[in-house]
Amino acid sequence: MSLNTKAWLGLVFLAIVMGLLLFATAGTARYWQAWGYLAVFFGASLLITLYLMKNDPALLKRRLSGGPTAEKEKPQKIIMLFISIGFIAMLIVSALDHRFIWSRVPLYTVIAGDILTALGFYINFLVYKENTFTSATIEIAGDQKVISTGPYAVVRHPLYSGALLYLLAMPLALGSYWGLLVFPAMMPFLIWRLIDEEHLLSKNLPGYTEYCAKVRWRLIPGVF
Repeated sequence: MSLNTKAWLGLVFLAIVMGLLLFATAGTARYWQAWGYLAVFFGASLLITLYLMKNDPALLKRRLSGGPTAEKEKPQKIIMLFISIGFIAMLIVSALDHRFIWSRVPLYTVIAGDILTALGFYINFLVYKENTFTSATIEIAGDQKVISTGPYAVVRHPLYSGALLYLLAMPLALGSYWGLLVFPAMMPFLIWRLIDEEHLLSKNLPGYTEYCAKVRWRLIPGVF
């Protein structure tokens, strides 16, 4: 099976799973917030995939292998398992919120959630353009080098910054305040992952320790 075919099948599979989780849990397909969110999520994913197919197939291959089973180290398997559970839980709680009308989110907040989701994907796109070594798993390629330009000149883990943004925006885009309760439970695992990654890079990637001394912030400038 070709790389592009695997990428298309992966997108279709994810779209089906996310759609089923949202609409089956909500008990209706008349969930316009979910339709809007899925359009933004997969519209952005499609554009990024097309870009990688044309400009960086090697990175596309690295991005296709992800999740708990793809990680080599046990701590990362555990981390990715809980992050995956958190992602699913955020979808389900938000859909249950819609079904039982636990919270009423105004239109402008839903739109803001969609915009922030798109912004999170755009940050990730900038990361992919800057760093061809952005694997979906924590590993070091034989020819990998430290990247300190573009978004990496602002924070050490801009890919996680983008993910942080669109995860936080997800419940709002889906018209739920209750879905936000899942977010704090995911944060410790995201932080654990990036700190564990820094330990690996500092030990095995020449120049990374110096880069950390130069770029102080990990995720959010001025905060962390």
